[in-house]
Amino acid sequence: MPKMKTHRGAAKRFSKTGTGKIKRNRAYKRHILESKSPSRKRHLRKSVVMAAGDVKRIKSLLVYVK
Repeated sequence: MPKMKTHRGAAKRFSKTGTGKIKRNRAYKRHILESKSPSRKRHLRKSVVMAAGDVKRIKSLLVYVK
């Protein structure tokens, strides 16, 4: 059986923390930024830990990412 490959698109979007949780960046920070408040844009900068319901699916894509 051949080795599984890491999904390269997912590897560019998600990363693992030291404890194995999945980090992701927030959405809605790409365009039409004039209409969004500065505090909203500031909060969108930070990455967050992914919701538990999505973790299993993403972990299967990131097989060899450390």
